[in-house]
Amino acid sequence: MQILITGAYGQLGSEINELKEMFGDWSFLFTDVDSLDITSDDAVQEYFDSHKIDFVVNCAAYTAVDKAETEQKTADLVNAVAPKILAKQCKLIGAKLIHVSTDYVFAGDACTPYTESDKTNPQGVYGTTKLDGERFILSENPDSIIIRTAWLYSSFGNNFVKTMLRLGKEKDELGVVFDQVGSPTYAADLAEAILQVVNRTTVDQNNFIPGIYHYSNEGAISWFDFAKAIFELSGIKIKVNPVLSDQFPTPAKRPHYSVLNKSKIRDKFELKIPYWKDSLQVCLNRIEKA
Repeated sequence: MQILITGAYGQLGSEINELKEMFGDWSFLFTDVDSLDITSDDAVQEYFDSHKIDFVVNCAAYTAVDKAETEQKTADLVNAVAPKILAKQCKLIGAKLIHVSTDYVFAGDACTPYTESDKTNPQGVYGTTKLDGERFILSENPDSIIIRTAWLYSSFGNNFVKTMLRLGKEKDELGVVFDQVGSPTYAADLAEAILQVVNRTTVDQNNFIPGIYHYSNEGAISWFDFAKAIFELSGIKIKVNPVLSDQFPTPAKRPHYSVLNKSKIRDKFELKIPYWKDSLQVCLNRIEKA
């Protein structure tokens, strides 16, 4: 079986690359913008024509949340147009598509974990383009899986965990927002979950259950709590002060509450989802050894 991974150099794509040896019978095609322009219908069709593809995992995304407010065309191409093209091509050749989306499709004003059927109401360009991508996929190819995730971090790339580790070495004191609550997602856990879904499908096609799903690590915390845990587990001595989001104005509005309900993906695919702090420790150990 051959699996195409788009956005291969990002956090999630890199984690899938790390896990590929566990699935030795599969052939992986790792692409990024330099090897496959997924915003081009012709380029995608040509690539699909020259490779026998059974599965596509779309990890590619425009994730610069603030820049998206002024770079709407680029965000739309990557987050909305590209998923539509991939969905269409997958349908034409009978390949399965797993697409990664975001908690930013919600307004962030809830007080209980968001389910897949809750009303979407993105507050910025990033969330709007990601929601458009979801809708395009379901319109072009309903036999697809969409996984919304949040607060993604990894030992690869740039993310909140690595930023905190850097700042912890540079500063004696730091302010971190405490009025934004969510669930961190260790990209390695999400990568493993995605490959488990693929693996179940190779055993029985009926195990591929299309639809929208939510995935993050278990538990709910604020960014302040997350930062405190990073420093404590890393043995970094720094004073962390809780501050309001208003003290850190940004071009794009952040969700104040983005906890995702994982019951559906856990039950449908029999997944065990790790607790956020346990996964954070695993990631910190990997970063330390790197």
